[in-house]
Formats: sequence, C-alpha cells, structure tokens
Amino acid sequence: MALAFDEFGRPFIILREQDQKTRLRGIDAQKANIAAGKAVARILRSSLGPKGMDKMLQGPDGDITITNDGATILEQMDVDNQIAKLMVELSRSQDYEIGDGTTGVVVMAGALLEQAERQLDRGIHPIRIAEGYEMASRVAVEHLERIAQKFEFDINNFEPLVQTCMTTLSSKIVNRCKRSLAEIAVKAVLAVADLERRDVNLDLIKVEGKVGGKLEDTELIYGILIDKDMSHPQMPKHIEDAHIAILTCPFEPPKPKTKHKVDIDTVEKFETLRKQEQQYFDEMVQKCKDVGATLVICQWGFDDEANHLLMHRNLPAVRWVGGVELELIAIATGGRIVPRFQELTPEKLGKAGVVREKSFGTTKERMLYIEHCANSKAVTVFIRGGNKMMIEETKRSIHDALCVARNLIRNKSIVYGGGAAEIACSLAVDAAADKYPGVEQYAIRAFAEALDSVPMALAENSGLQPIETLSAVKSQQIKENIPFYGIDCNDVGTNDMREQNVFETLIGKQQQILLATQVVKMILKIDDVISNSEY
Repeated sequence: MALAFDEFGRPFIILREQDQKTRLRGIDAQKANIAAGKAVARILRSSLGPKGMDKMLQGPDGDITITNDGATILEQMDVDNQIAKLMVELSRSQDYEIGDGTTGVVVMAGALLEQAERQLDRGIHPIRIAEGYEMASRVAVEHLERIAQKFEFDINNFEPLVQTCMTTLSSKIVNRCKRSLAEIAVKAVLAVADLERRDVNLDLIKVEGKVGGKLEDTELIYGILIDKDMSHPQMPKHIEDAHIAILTCPFEPPKPKTKHKVDIDTVEKFETLRKQEQQYFDEMVQKCKDVGATLVICQWGFDDEANHLLMHRNLPAVRWVGGVELELIAIATGGRIVPRFQELTPEKLGKAGVVREKSFGTTKERMLYIEHCANSKAVTVFIRGGNKMMIEETKRSIHDALCVARNLIRNKSIVYGGGAAEIACSLAVDAAADKYPGVEQYAIRAFAEALDSVPMALAENSGLQPIETLSAVKSQQIKENIPFYGIDCNDVGTNDMREQNVFETLIGKQQQILLATQVVKMILKIDDVISNSEY
C-alpha cells in the first residue's frame, strides 16, 4: 500500500496486488462457504460406523498416522480455507466436551449445509433457513429426551457401561478386542469416579503403551506404571509393603548460587573434599533410612557415587521421574512430594503394596509397576501392540471409551445407536414442520432430511443399499412406533438395536445436533468473503 498525490495535491492510496485480491458477496459467498464445509464432511463420511474406513495421514516430517477418529483426522489435516477450519473447530469442541461422536458431528453439519444449499436455490433467505434449523434442533433435542432410557448401574453391576463403551469401540481398528478393552475402560473410570458427586477426573487415568506383545495383552494396573527402572542393576527388583520417599531435591552436595572457583592443588585437599561429599551423601541416605523409606523416587539424577552408596546401604532408588508422574505417584500412594531433605518425615512417605520391575521381550526394556497403593485413586491402562501406530490408535480408542463411561456416570440416559436416534428425530422434526406456518417449515423439513444422512452413511459404509435400507427401517419405526430400529451394520439379522446392544449416550447425541446446528447457522450468516488469495 502506498500514498500518492494528484495534480491538486489531494492524497490517494494505491493498493498493490489488487488483481490478486478476491471478494465474494451474497449468494456466491454462501455457496463457496457451503462447498468448503461439504468438502470436509465428505472426507469423514466414509469413516463413520463400525464398517467405516480408516485414513492414512502423512505429516510434514514423514510420520504416518492411521485412524478413523474424526477429531484426529481433522487435527492433522493441513486446512487453509477458513470455513473448513470452522469444521475442524466443530470436531474439536465435540471432542473436548463429550470425547466421542467427532465424526458424526461433522457428517451432520455437512448434511445440513447440503440441504441449506438446496433451500438457497429455491430462493429462501439464509436467515430464514438458520431460524428454521434452530427450531428443528430444539424439536430434535426434546424428542431425544423423550425416547431416552435410563441405565441403572453400580460398582458391582457395570454391564450397561460396558455395552455402551463396546458400541464406541465397534467403529475402531481395535473392534476385535472391544469386549476386553471396554471392561478395562469401565473399571478404570469406576476406580477414579466419585459416584456421589457424579464426577470423574480423567487426569487420574494414565494411558501408557509399549510396542511388542498382542493387543489382548493390554491390562489395567491399579496403580502407576512408569517407564523407568532401578538406578542400579543390583538393587532389588521386587519390594513388598514399600514406603516411598518422593523427592524433588537432587542427591548431590548443594551448589553455591554465585559463580565460584575451587583450586585443589594437593592430594590432602582432594581427599578432604571427597570425604565431605561422601559424608553429605551418607547423611542424605541415613535421613531416608531413619524416616522408614524403603524406596526413593527422585525427580533429578544422582551421580555414580551416590548410586553406589544407595545400593550398598540397601535403599533402592529411581531417578529422572517426570513431574506429572511424580504427582500421580503421590496421589496414588498417599505420599507428599518433598522439596528438601530437611522436611522429610515418616508422615510424608507414600505406601504401596508392591513395587516391581518388569522387563519386556529380548530388548531388556524395563518398566516399574507401583501397585496396591494406599489410595488407589490413580490407575494405568497399559496397552500392547504390534507397532507404534497400532498403540497410538488404541490410545485414541480407549480415550473415547473412557469419555463415554464418564458421560454415563454424569448422566445415566442412553439412546439407541445404528442411526435409530437420528431416524426417530427425523420423523419427529418432519411431523413438527406442519405446526410452523412460515417459510421456516421448508428449513425444518430440510433439517429432518439432513438427519437421515447419518443412517444413510452407516448403510453405505456397511455395503448395503442406502436408500432401500433407510426407507425399510423408517417404515418399520412408523408402523410399530418404536424408536429402537436402526441400520443393521454388522449383518446380525435384526434391526432392533436393543437386541444388538448398540447404545450411545444421550448427552453426546444432543451435543452433536446442537453443535452442528450452531456452526451451520454461523456459516449461513456469512455473506461477504474478502481474501488476499484464490480459494
């Protein structure tokens, strides 16, 4: 941009690269925005449901991710278009709030945009379409409340939670082990849940993975697993009834804060310094022994002399343990993190039933298990798998299952999956359209049609005839007035989702509809796009 003056001395601005700037207004802008949103939805549509396909994503540095988790796919895609970025944000917000349904919410938003485009072609104003969608979403959410069922469960009978987590895991790579993984996820959530307050702190559930072994070897550890081993190979590998000192101070002599220089010019001075250091280490180790510690876990390292002394004084130690792991160990064992040796007291020690070191395969890799803790409010899901990609995808799947179990503890209501809830809402929204005399009723009917896109995508991905399958299930719901009929994706032979035990959380499904509607309304209201580059 440059300032120039005409022959009369009046200033005017010269805009450089004017020909590269683009501006879309009115219906052209809305259609361009809708096209961008639909393009993103189309990518995810084929990965919806138990028979959905996976996507392979290659990062800029050559690392590869294979997944069908909607939030992960969009997170790792390089998206330039601003409307496409809104769809990425939509998937992310569903992941943050609910943890599951990240693919479904984008497919739903794409279907709403597709229907909105048809309404625009008919000459309906975007604001009226947005208002109609808002009315329809309220009808759909209220209908979900009516058809929802409550699941009663407790610590001893958690089968309903397992069935719902299995539905989530059905669409993942790990579906062949969905029963065992769902049980692990539910037990982990119940171990850390506060059932009185209906609250679950997922930070207390640590998910670790190690390459090697089968997926079936995945286990739940009632305690903490850290990727460390004993600091000296001759230290005991199995400690019963451990009293753990958790330190954030290093096992070394204190260093002056200022810059200093020590000249050692005789053997006597060197011997004196060595003895002082040894005495300092001795006092540190003795302090730990005096308070009754049988294991020391330190955030910092210590040198070979301190390590040798610890081994000789029969005090096992673990060094270089991260801050997050230290906090989890402190929570699980009921111990306190000690910043200075002077503050170490018997009351601040953590207690664990067993601390053991376990080695894996032929690589001599070792990990430390801290089990049967005094306060087992922290647990670890330890995943095994054939390669790193498998472990990463299993971690994402377990995260979804954990979130579903948490949501059910917060709200016990469930709806039936397989597209059954969407078909029921579609019928309810279509029936409600007649009550609205204005132009909005066209948008409400369009919303009902968009709801059908989820079961249609499920049928399509399962290799069924989409239109034929959807119309058969829809007519079955209307005839029998039962909202439990969905798409038989697994070819079990029945459309009744109660018999197939296909459940989804009510709050997850409601959130999908509300978020998709919200984002589509925002996109419809944009009528001017100014850009410095071509789309």
